[in-house]
Amino acid sequence: MGKTAAVILAAGEGSRMLSKKAKVLHRLAGLELVNHVVRSVREAAFDRTIVVIGYQGDKVRQALSGVELVEQKEQRGTGHAVNQCREALKGFSGNVLVTYGDTPLFRGETFANALKYHEEQGAAATIVTAIFDDPTGYGRVIRDGDRVLGVKEHKDASPDELAVTEINTGTYCFRSELLFEYLTKITPDNAQTEYYLPDVLPLLLKAGHKVAGYVLADPKESMGINDRSQLAEAEAVLRDRLCRKWMDRGVTIIDPATTWIEHDCTIGEDTVIYPNTYIQQGTEIGSDCIIGPNCRLSGAKIGDGVVMENTIVVGRHVDAGSHIAPFTFLTS
Repeated sequence: MGKTAAVILAAGEGSRMLSKKAKVLHRLAGLELVNHVVRSVREAAFDRTIVVIGYQGDKVRQALSGVELVEQKEQRGTGHAVNQCREALKGFSGNVLVTYGDTPLFRGETFANALKYHEEQGAAATIVTAIFDDPTGYGRVIRDGDRVLGVKEHKDASPDELAVTEINTGTYCFRSELLFEYLTKITPDNAQTEYYLPDVLPLLLKAGHKVAGYVLADPKESMGINDRSQLAEAEAVLRDRLCRKWMDRGVTIIDPATTWIEHDCTIGEDTVIYPNTYIQQGTEIGSDCIIGPNCRLSGAKIGDGVVMENTIVVGRHVDAGSHIAPFTFLTS
């Protein structure tokens, strides 16, 4: 495998969030949206990670660490955003993943598998696609076997094309030299007068280059966050993932639907979590504990065999074997 880079587009405002802060700084399971994507890219072991920042760039910069940053001073479309990485990737020869800072549900293994498929296909570009029961509004992926023939936007599709349920998620893998060559050829010939990354695809196809499509095993991974309702939907998906992770490691969770566990926590075997429990970032829970119902733990260190209900613990250590009286509030 050659060198790899990931470009995460995180320059937009996200006006539909109706918020004073940039969309990519809203949190899910204890992490900013953009940091979910950074984490998944790291899990996929890309050699370089570049985040394109713009709106509230200083605040987004503060939320990130261990990544390269490129500024998009004017938000002029996704193609323009990727093109801002031209200098950073000057001399780079390899494959580039392009994804978005507001798509927090992609798993690291998905990025790794998409990249592997892209390389196996020998493609100039690979679209990460998904199969939706109702693809209304999405661009349809038109293909002949492994080879993608094009993407038709919903409004431009024929009846036969509208029957296609495979859609373009907007995440791609590219051969870097072709990506930056063809970015110079796209034009802002659209109502928004912006440069759109997908406009590279028909140019590649016209020149005889192969475009492939990698189908997601779980279409939910492609979900983008545009408003508060979608933020809540994504939180529920992550809640289920994290609860399943801990149940698979020997933790009993009585009701996963009412148990919220953030990233960067630990829970020991044979601990039982009762409903309406919130386990927040930095919490460490030992083995054989009984936690809940109705507990909130934040940055707490809970020893083995602790029993508590209707309790809040923030930044405190609770000794092994302790039985905490109901309605106790322990804080640092």
